[in-house]
Parts: sequence; structure tokens; C-alpha cells
Amino acid sequence: MTAPRLEIDLDKIYHNALTLVERLTNRGISVTGVTKATLGSPQIAATLLRAGVTAIGDSRIENIKAMRRAGVSATMTLIRSPMVSQADQVVTHADISLNTELDVIRELSSAAQQANRTHGIVLMVELGDLREGIMPDDLMDTVRETLRFPNIAFKGIGTNLACRSGVSPDARNMAELSALAELIESTFGLTVEIVSGGNSANLNWALSGAAPGRINNLRLGESILLGCEPLHRQPIDGLYPDAILLVAEVIESKTKPSKPWGEIGQTAFGENSFATDRGHVSQAILAVGHQDIDPSGLHLPLGIKILGASSDHLIVDPGCNDLSVGTEITFHLNYSAMVRAMTSPFIDKIVKLSSNCVPVPTILKSISRFP
Repeated sequence: MTAPRLEIDLDKIYHNALTLVERLTNRGISVTGVTKATLGSPQIAATLLRAGVTAIGDSRIENIKAMRRAGVSATMTLIRSPMVSQADQVVTHADISLNTELDVIRELSSAAQQANRTHGIVLMVELGDLREGIMPDDLMDTVRETLRFPNIAFKGIGTNLACRSGVSPDARNMAELSALAELIESTFGLTVEIVSGGNSANLNWALSGAAPGRINNLRLGESILLGCEPLHRQPIDGLYPDAILLVAEVIESKTKPSKPWGEIGQTAFGENSFATDRGHVSQAILAVGHQDIDPSGLHLPLGIKILGASSDHLIVDPGCNDLSVGTEITFHLNYSAMVRAMTSPFIDKIVKLSSNCVPVPTILKSISRFP
């Protein structure tokens, strides 16, 4: 089997998704399964749908198009604000998009008219994390204008927290989003169908027993794929943390001086070397680097330490481990490392087939937009 590779266990992904769907259903909250970290994998999308997610969400219209071509039948939500330049593609391939700008919604309306389609809009509200979102004081005016656009269906409101500034979802900001939904309904005499409280960072709040209010949807990716919550990267009880693993191969194993010699400048990635002299040490090089993964996001086997990395090489201290040439090392990943690995064309994606999923090819490389 080739390396480097991601080993993807669909049974474990199914279990994680089903567990969270069941727990949140008991709270009156549906799940949009987010596939952006998997390069829009049709296999993983199918697994999430069989586990009970009510829609698929992705941040890239290219991924949604790939899933459509692969025959994934589900409500598709574009979870990043659409680009005006992609308005035609968005209304053709996505059922719903998350929006903050009236100029973009105007273009979506025009594209939807030309395509004789109706496109759903969820308006995103800024609640403190300072990424995307309409300021709460401007929301009523934005809803009013959105309702006037032809071929546009106002579906609801949502928010995103924790991604840029680490602001935690809690009873206060979730109550504010609920209150805004009720204000929209009383002002415009309509029903707000979707109140999307956020992402995997919302799980501590959502499963704490706190009243969900009007929150009836969460957009989950990391928690399903990695079995952890993003606020503190703590494992979620009952979920598998090893549904996706990275395997890399040793291509050099030598004893070398611990301190570089010669005039020292910056490394390939603009860092400064602070190596101390520990005499001669063992080191091993693996055939994977910054171009493929985030080295800081790798969880190493016991006794192995990362010494450094360049574009294509990961240098490690093997400790007491015998890392001869050809040895494979398996790593757990955090979200950053997983996203890079999944989108690297140089890492094979090997799927362990599941009885809970439709038959699919065992190598995901074919779904990549890269050669």
C-alpha cells in the first residue's frame, strides 16, 4: 500500500454522525453534515446521510458540484458566502446558501430567474466572532430587502462562532439568535424555518441541557470526522477519535549532529532555528511536509518528537523506536492537518468500506480536482 495516505474508516464516521444526530434530535436540533474538510467526498457525504443528517453543507461550490455529479441526492447548502462571480453555479448546484450581502443576494436572484429556479437564503448574523455576519441592528432591514427579491426564498438565520476569534457559543448568544428569529416572525408575519446556531463548537452548549430556544440546526464537520469539540479539542464521549489517520513512510534514518553548522538564516518557511547542541542524535525523515499537512497538527506515537519540517520532509526524533527506512508511522490529526492532507493530491485517500454505505471505490483520489 502506498504512502503517505489517509486511512478513512466509514464505519467510525457513521457511528460518530449517528451518535450526534441522535443526541441532537432529542434536543430538537437537526444536523447539516459538513464535507468541506473532505474535499466534498461523495462517499463521506453518503455516510453522513445514512446516519441521519438532514442536509450536506460545504464551503466550496466546486465540492458541491462534484457531489452532484457523483449522484449524491440531498439538500445542498453552500456554507460560505457566495462569490458574485459564481452566482450562476450557486443557484444551479446549491439549494441554499448562507449570505450577508444584499448585492450578492441580488445577483443570486438574477441568476435564479434566468435558470427558472428558486434559491434559498439563510442570513448570517454577527454575534461577536467577527467573521461573516450582518450586525443585529441591520438584520430587519436586510430581511425586508431579501423578501423583495424574485426567485429567492428566505429560509432563516444563522451565526458562526469560534472560527476566527474563538468566541464560545453559550446561553447568551444563542438566546440572542433565538430572539432575532422571533422578532423576524412578529415583524414580517412569517415562519423562520431554519435557525442555525453554528458548528461543532456549539456541541458543549447544545448537549449541556440548556434550553435550545429557537435553535434547530447545527453544521457539524470536525466533531464527526475527528470525534472532538473544537473549543478545547477535547474528545466527545462515545465518539471515535481515529476515524481518519495519516500514515507516512520513513525515507532516511541516520545519526547526525543536533546543531546545524554554517551561517544561519531563516528556514524555507521564514522561521528561525533555535537548535541546541545535544551532541549526535538519531533522526528520521518521513516523506510528507508542509505542502501536505500542518506539522503542528500531528499527534505522534509515544516517544517520537518532531524536530522540524520543510515542504516535503518531516524530520523526527525516533526516541527509543526503531524507525528504519521503509517503516510506516501512523498519526492522529487535528483539523488543520486533516484539511491539508485531504486536499493534497500527493496523499492517497484509502477508504475502509462500510455496510452502512453504498458501494464506492476504495481510493478517493479520483474525486480530487488534482491529477
